[in-house]
Amino acid sequence: MQDDKWQDIIGRVKDDFEVLENKTKDLDEGPGSVEFIIFNGPLGKMKLERISRPIVLDKKGIGSRRIGSQTSVQYTYSETEKSHKFKAYKWNDEQNDWVAMEAGESFQI
Repeated sequence: MQDDKWQDIIGRVKDDFEVLENKTKDLDEGPGSVEFIIFNGPLGKMKLERISRPIVLDKKGIGSRRIGSQTSVQYTYSETEKSHKFKAYKWNDEQNDWVAMEAGESFQI
């Protein structure tokens, strides 16, 4: 999802619904960030999330064939290009946790 499309969705959510939280956090596992908005929507409490990461340009395995030696993977990331992933969740009171929405479950923003 491109930046302008994401900003359009955020703007429509802020105009039409009560926003409870809107934050950006760094990812724990590697470079990148996650931006999310939590709001009271047509299906109850909902969360939209956009994960942005730099594109992996190269992946190099480092190690030896000796017994007991350690191996690791070294990644080279793009400075300019990023990949984005969009996810939608709704709050489940019974599980007291966020549940990912399926592609067939739709709502209008």
